[in-house]
Amino acid sequence: MVKAGKNTEMLDVVVAGGGYVGLSLALALKQADPTLKIAVIDPKPAESLSKDPRASAIAAAACRMLDQLGVWQDILPSAQPINEMIVTDSKLRDVVRPVFLTFDGETAEGEPFAHMVPNGVMMPALYEAAAGAGVIFHAPDSAETFRNTNDHVALTLASGETLSTRLLVAADGVRSKLRDLAGIRTVYWDYGQSGIVTTVKHERPHNGRAEEHFLPAGPFAILPLPGNRSSLVWTERTADAKRLVASDDFTFEIELERRFGHHLGKIELDGPRHAYPLGLRLARDFVKPRFALAGDAAHGIHPIAGQGLNMGFRDVAALSEVLIEARRLGQDIGALDVLERYQRWRRFDTFQMGVVTDVLNRLFSNDNDILRGIRDFGLGLVDRMPGLKTHFIKEAAGFAGPSPKLLSGEPL
Repeated sequence: MVKAGKNTEMLDVVVAGGGYVGLSLALALKQADPTLKIAVIDPKPAESLSKDPRASAIAAAACRMLDQLGVWQDILPSAQPINEMIVTDSKLRDVVRPVFLTFDGETAEGEPFAHMVPNGVMMPALYEAAAGAGVIFHAPDSAETFRNTNDHVALTLASGETLSTRLLVAADGVRSKLRDLAGIRTVYWDYGQSGIVTTVKHERPHNGRAEEHFLPAGPFAILPLPGNRSSLVWTERTADAKRLVASDDFTFEIELERRFGHHLGKIELDGPRHAYPLGLRLARDFVKPRFALAGDAAHGIHPIAGQGLNMGFRDVAALSEVLIEARRLGQDIGALDVLERYQRWRRFDTFQMGVVTDVLNRLFSNDNDILRGIRDFGLGLVDRMPGLKTHFIKEAAGFAGPSPKLLSGEPL
């Protein structure tokens, strides 16, 4: 690990949070301009990155960015392409779940619209690349307080170390402490749901097919992993989710089988299970002078569309492009007018996705027969309109609208 001691020199960017957003942002900036002094602060030790049992759906645009950053070839052998996606809508007791919508999995020949990637592979690859590029790491450590001056931010860490930087980026998660310290308010409401995440093994191959089953309590997503394994994102009412996670394996597997079905043969748990509360949280501002939010610190959305992580990668691509352009023009990368370019680029897209996921969740997470009839008619209509399906695939792949250079696979 590259670890800083007492740091008295002025840093250009300090990123609080060593997750996929923080690591990829630090790597993108350092690769584009090796003279930049970049530091990452994270409360987790680097050794823990490979122990994350979860997996993430990485859209094609984000895969292009990871390829441009030089880490995709290390990730690809462990990635599972999503070749097809189906959408069903039914009640839990229904014996048959009719398929209302199907998507082919390619945005272009040979390019799936997404891959499932184990976090325990992606995170170490990003870390090693960032460390190799010369990014300074303070881990395990965390940002405690900061003070903004005219030309820099003075940051105090939990270890007692102090840092000075021209720009502080908070990528410290949906409950961002730094966002609160900066005085940035959020719009928030709780869905009364929790997402259960786990991994299962099954007898039959999935053939790269992802499934989204809309059930009365919320969506139940089956996402393919290498081999006869799948990652689950299972939405339940919070009280039920807590009960299920706390139950014994036999009870949990019985409830799981009722939702999973028998089309892939016998299933069994293949990893830990945990639940996290679901809500919508959008920051009212993405930037302040010498301060920017990125990733979940700026936006936390429902996983119904599988876009939370990919929105974070979009933040990375947009912010790194804005900062590098400003640097090349001789501008102050921490100046508010520079950071507002990033905010203008990302805030509408974030708000739009927040509204879309909120509406989808409210429309599908219920047991109203009238609403079910309306939404099933709509799904069937979309399934018969190739042009609209192509548009949705582009949205899911991250190619709709103007894209930052990195998401198009171009260097900064």
